[in-house]
Amino acid sequence: MKRRDFINKAGVGAIATGGTLLAPGVVHAKAQFKWKMVTAWPKNFPGLGVGANQLAQMINEMSGGRIKVKVYGANELVPAFEVFDAVSTGTAQMGHSGAYYWKGKNEATQFFSSVPFGLTAQEMNAWLYYGGGMELWRELYAPFNLIPAAAGNTGVQMAGWFNREIKTIDDLKGLKMRIPGLGGEVLRRAGGTTVNMPGGELFTSLQSGALDATEWVGPYNDLAFGFYKVAKYYYYPGWHEPGSTLEAMINKQAFNKLPGDLQSIVMAACKAVNIDMLSDYMAKNNQALDALVNKHGVKLMPLPDEVLRKLKQISEEVVLELANKGPMAKKIYTSFNQFRGQVSNWSALSEQAFLKARALV
Repeated sequence: MKRRDFINKAGVGAIATGGTLLAPGVVHAKAQFKWKMVTAWPKNFPGLGVGANQLAQMINEMSGGRIKVKVYGANELVPAFEVFDAVSTGTAQMGHSGAYYWKGKNEATQFFSSVPFGLTAQEMNAWLYYGGGMELWRELYAPFNLIPAAAGNTGVQMAGWFNREIKTIDDLKGLKMRIPGLGGEVLRRAGGTTVNMPGGELFTSLQSGALDATEWVGPYNDLAFGFYKVAKYYYYPGWHEPGSTLEAMINKQAFNKLPGDLQSIVMAACKAVNIDMLSDYMAKNNQALDALVNKHGVKLMPLPDEVLRKLKQISEEVVLELANKGPMAKKIYTSFNQFRGQVSNWSALSEQAFLKARALV
């Protein structure tokens, strides 16, 4: 499918004129709104950074030039972990990041990125769009002058890169690992030391020994960072991030200044990019994994079942404690947990059963 066809199917009736996508009735309109988008990703980084670029491009083209969005990578305008504040205060009109980075603002933000042993990408989108999750996300961000939107998903991630072999849960004790969000708290309770740092600092931290391990995303992104040069073992599955949603956050005043048609275009572009990024990762992850294993000699390892069982036990405790930290957290947890319970039944009968059948020999 061509990119312009994909945009049309996202629900915005754009038409192509001279190779440029234009909104109906708008021909070469002068830009009325100039927006800055700050991101938590290195400039033009595969998948994540490119997804932010694509979101800006879609908004520019679908609006017929009435909105011009300029993208800034991490540290170009603000540091990676200051994206939330920059958009909240209006320094930038948009941001692209992961909601679990903002647990210092409200710990319940972590529900809208990824929950250990939680929802896959397909299940997460179902909860957000048709299970009440999006309404709760907007309610959570409203006091911060922000409007959130899902704007990408990596799918199931990898457990990470390790410089020690993991045979039992005790091997996690004393491990210095970059792992954000709820997964980081789970590792801490398993005896590890958690570190949160931007992606651009991970390679040198592994190389110097400041980190014993790191998770980032998966083969597509990890190959680009060259982690295979500084870590011995590549573990799966990504128990901590089974379907990691990326977010676009929009300054509320900036959004409210847009006419209704441009507001619809911004939100439709976010939804289109949300679907497109997941497709991009699905298409490219195994290609990158093949290069890591067969070209670079990476040791691909499964986490032992014993380790996964213990991590799952700790995860359930961590998430339940988060739910009890306030009325809003409880409200989100109740919705998330109930949806996970009902969607898991269908996933087991459909996706899981089919994949098992397809693997039969």
